Amino acid sequence: MSSFYGQNIKISIFGQSHSEAIGVVVDGLPAGFRVDFDNLREFMQRRAPGRNEYSTKRREEDAPEFLSGLDNGMTCGAPLCAVIRNGDTRSADYGKLRDIPRPGHADYTAHVKYGGHNDIRGGGHFSGRMTAPLCVAGGICLQILEQQGIEIAAHIQSIGDIADAAFDPVNIGEEDLRAVKTAEFPVILSESGAKMRKAIEDARRDGDSLGGVIECAVIGVPAGLGEPMFDGVENRVAQIVFGIPAVKGIEFGGGFASARLRGSENNDAFYIADGNVKTRTNNHGGILGGITSGMPVIFRAAIKPTPSIAQEQDSVNLADMANAKLTISGRHDPCIVPRAVPCIEAAAAIAIADMMVWSV
Repeated sequence: MSSFYGQNIKISIFGQSHSEAIGVVVDGLPAGFRVDFDNLREFMQRRAPGRNEYSTKRREEDAPEFLSGLDNGMTCGAPLCAVIRNGDTRSADYGKLRDIPRPGHADYTAHVKYGGHNDIRGGGHFSGRMTAPLCVAGGICLQILEQQGIEIAAHIQSIGDIADAAFDPVNIGEEDLRAVKTAEFPVILSESGAKMRKAIEDARRDGDSLGGVIECAVIGVPAGLGEPMFDGVENRVAQIVFGIPAVKGIEFGGGFASARLRGSENNDAFYIADGNVKTRTNNHGGILGGITSGMPVIFRAAIKPTPSIAQEQDSVNLADMANAKLTISGRHDPCIVPRAVPCIEAAAAIAIADMMVWSV
């Protein structure tokens, strides 16, 4: 089971949703960086379960315990290891899933891959719970990047068919990013957020769920970061973003909409401003040939609806190889999108930090 990422800053995520603890080992962080634990705690709370009506009722503190890699609150060059204790688990809710896999989950594929020995409690290692240690690593990388003048933030672009405004791909600034990071519900337009929250509640009442799209922006990245072909910025970001359970698609800049344009419409014209090369539009999403252009890096990730729903679904019984009906009990998010926003930020921060050369 491979849960590793990175070339310069390497992370390894371990644990299962209902194991005693989950955690992360991070190797390659620059030594001498003082971690802002209050800032990290606030970041972790944005992802933590059980904090609002559109989240699972499972409540975890998600307070990381650092076992190594720090000395007097500063990175010391040794691998950093942090664990997060699992407290509010109800493993009995998952007993029947040993033989009857949940549609839309990894229960069946994990059963095949690991010969039926996979931990099915809460989804085991395939659970969205595993994004908590991802956010520990990403939260620290966000702080390191901020010290270098690089800011990252994401917002909910859509839930179901309800859309928020988009980031200005050319002129987005720190205030725009700060506004969505500090919002209780991470959207640009509050009226869109109110409609989204109602739609989530309606889905919950129907025993159903909703998905959506998260848009992320990275500003302050210098031109020239990345490599062509297989180690491009898109490649490296996409790899870690797809490590977030429920992500089913990613696009950069104009993305799929660019396929409907002519070259004369899609090309971003260059110009000089204050001695720097810029583009008047940003359909390229800040990346050309896998290399950053100096414009904001913009990407969007599609999040599928939470597959654990209260409605009866068709499945199979793997023990007797017969068709079966399944009604899922337990505590589940009617929409994972709001809690996935900081996970997308964390993933982007790890990817960008991994591609940079550091001195703090």
